[in-house]
Amino acid sequence: MSPSPIKYYYDLMSQPSRALFIIFRLSGMPFEDCVVALRNGEHLTDDFKRDINRFQRVPCINDNGNKLAESVAILRYLSAKGKIPEHLYPKYFVDQSRVDEFLEWHHISLRLTCAMYFRTVWLDPLLTGRTPTEAKIEMMRMHMERNLDVVEEVWLESSDFLTGSTLCVADIFAACEIEQTRMADYDVRIKYPKIRAWLKRVRQSCNPHYDVAHKFVYQISGTGPQAKL
Repeated sequence: MSPSPIKYYYDLMSQPSRALFIIFRLSGMPFEDCVVALRNGEHLTDDFKRDINRFQRVPCINDNGNKLAESVAILRYLSAKGKIPEHLYPKYFVDQSRVDEFLEWHHISLRLTCAMYFRTVWLDPLLTGRTPTEAKIEMMRMHMERNLDVVEEVWLESSDFLTGSTLCVADIFAACEIEQTRMADYDVRIKYPKIRAWLKRVRQSCNPHYDVAHKFVYQISGTGPQAKL
């Protein structure tokens, strides 16, 4: 008896959920859709904590009884099982180290500051009804742009993609993060020409899955994928 497809618990409003969704689709890996409505607090129930993810977050998976959270841990686990093609996440240790270098940097820099900007400008006002001060918005924007500067000037200094000449999971995680700022009325394309061109390449390389994953971002921000500056 063949094993069942993994159960993938996600919400496309979540950046890492979108990234893994795109990676799974590009990999041709079958999975059971287990959509979790974060806006309704479905992840906060005792049943979710007991049966799905003890940390009460998405994304997470259940691979025939092996429950796993954290998007990069899920990626590496499925790569080790041969489910993720090597052009997306290399197995050769030198090439893999370049991708891992970005993923580690991204988590404590780009992801952190983009998420905090998004939360300050869009999510917290939605949840609390309180408008942030201009000073706080400016501080969060400054922190975010310091890391966008690094993407523009270091990671994309001399290559079409973040770790080389071809798309890999690093590009997908980063693009999903940056796209989220659209919902906070921030257009990264205005100030960063290399990021603008790179985002276009990532979208083209990942479609149609990229646009499917970002449908809520496009709807809420009121900007289509090819909206002009």
